[in-house]
Amino acid sequence: MSEQPERFATAGVSTFLECFRVEPDVPFSLAFNELSVLQGCILHLTTEAEMEGDLKAGSAARILSAMAKALINDLEIGLNRTR
Repeated sequence: MSEQPERFATAGVSTFLECFRVEPDVPFSLAFNELSVLQGCILHLTTEAEMEGDLKAGSAARILSAMAKALINDLEIGLNRTR
C-alpha cells in the first residue's frame, strides 16, 4: 500500500534572522512536530533565563522564537496557497 503525499506543505518563503529561510514543501505534520519541539525548547530556555538570570538561555530562546515565528508564518502561507 503506497502512502499518499500530504496535501499541505510549507511555502518556503519565510525568513528569520535575515539569513535563514524555511524549506519549501515540508509536510505540515512534520513542520508541526518540529514547531512543538521548538516551543518546548523555548519554554525551557525562557524559564532558565528568568529564574537563573541566564543571558545565553535568553539569547537562545530569542533565536528559537524567531525560527518558530517564521515556521508559523510559512505554514499559513502554504495553507493559503492550497485554497
